[in-house]
Amino acid sequence: MALASALRGNCHIPDQSSTYPMYQAPRGTADILPSDQRYWSFVSQTATAAAHAHGYRRIDTPTFEDTMLFQRTVGEETDIVQKEMYNFEDRGGQEITLRPEGTAAVCRAYLEHGLHNNAQPTRLFYLCPMFRYDRPQAGRFRQFHQFGVEAIGDGDAAVDLEVIQLAMVTMERLGLGGMQLVLNNIGDAEDRAAYIDALHEHFRPHLAHLGPDDRRRFDANPLRLLDSKELAGEAFMSDAPRSVDYLGPSAQAHWEELIGYLAALAIPYTLDHKLVRGLDYYTRTVFEVHPAREGAQSAVCAGGRYDGLIAQLGGDPTPGIGFAAGIERLIMNIQEQGADIPASAPAPIVITYRGPAAKARAVSLATKLRAAELAALVAPARSLKAQMRYASALASPAVLILGDQELERGTVTLRNMTTADQQEVAAEGVHDKLRAMGL
Repeated sequence: MALASALRGNCHIPDQSSTYPMYQAPRGTADILPSDQRYWSFVSQTATAAAHAHGYRRIDTPTFEDTMLFQRTVGEETDIVQKEMYNFEDRGGQEITLRPEGTAAVCRAYLEHGLHNNAQPTRLFYLCPMFRYDRPQAGRFRQFHQFGVEAIGDGDAAVDLEVIQLAMVTMERLGLGGMQLVLNNIGDAEDRAAYIDALHEHFRPHLAHLGPDDRRRFDANPLRLLDSKELAGEAFMSDAPRSVDYLGPSAQAHWEELIGYLAALAIPYTLDHKLVRGLDYYTRTVFEVHPAREGAQSAVCAGGRYDGLIAQLGGDPTPGIGFAAGIERLIMNIQEQGADIPASAPAPIVITYRGPAAKARAVSLATKLRAAELAALVAPARSLKAQMRYASALASPAVLILGDQELERGTVTLRNMTTADQQEVAAEGVHDKLRAMGL
């Protein structure tokens, strides 16, 4: 399958033994072919049902936004803003960015449309494409898709639990086993000064080990060093200061309440003191969900609390928490775990014919079958033998044959393509016969 190949990191690598068209999908993108669609439908329908079960309603925001929305909220020193955003100037001279993540846009819509006037928290979810200029690899694309949720307007730890539960329930409903919840708490913005001082003190003796990007992070926001890919193997990373040791009284009480809920519900988790997430708007709870297998690709789902983001956009101080799950990565894990998912849409019934009069009757019959919600196609204008080959190529479960004899008798010959059994039935009763076959 095209998607499966792309998820393994093999997309857009031409096979020199084959003839390829002049144009191919841009690097870091993938065509979602008909054979892949059942995975996408399954994930979309399952995620939507899980969101609805938790009281979340769908929201769709524009594919592009004002560039400043992301520069102001995501953080100037993040890799997303520094290296990965698709920015352009439109014909009116406005700086525009293709959406690299969903939370900032949802919060913008929350303010713009007065959703704070509704019952709080406002629970929203989305399913949409995102865009980041990143190095393509297994499960990572430049155009990718996310299922995300946001609960805005309530800072209670019970809402943190709800969002985490929704993430884990979604994984379970998708048939994904062994998914691991990873947690940390990075405190409030006002609690962070002492922690940042401790990080500066810890990393200063190791500045010689820092590359240009990490030196900039050291000056601008040393929390970013904790998720630096370049420093991941350095010994001094293991004893870096822990954010949970610098929580203020309010953040500490919130953290203990959440941990208590998880313990009471026997929800397993792992504490990772280097988990800070890649966006600057996060506060307090941050979490990820990882596959259990060794050497797993990075998190399939990640999120956290962002209690200062609405205020950054000009609104009143308003708490919020959410997560986003990468649909491509979810599908990759579904395929690798062999999760049981619904089959593709059934192949159509093919109506074959001999002669112009039979063709006209075939067109009429196909229309009636479709009205009865049965997939039906009229075979191409070829020999009957070629029409049957066409039906076989489509894996059609049944073929209806119309010829002079059938026209004269008001019948149709029904061939079961699985058993090769064939019977002549009244044209008016063919619908019931097809339903009896389970179609």
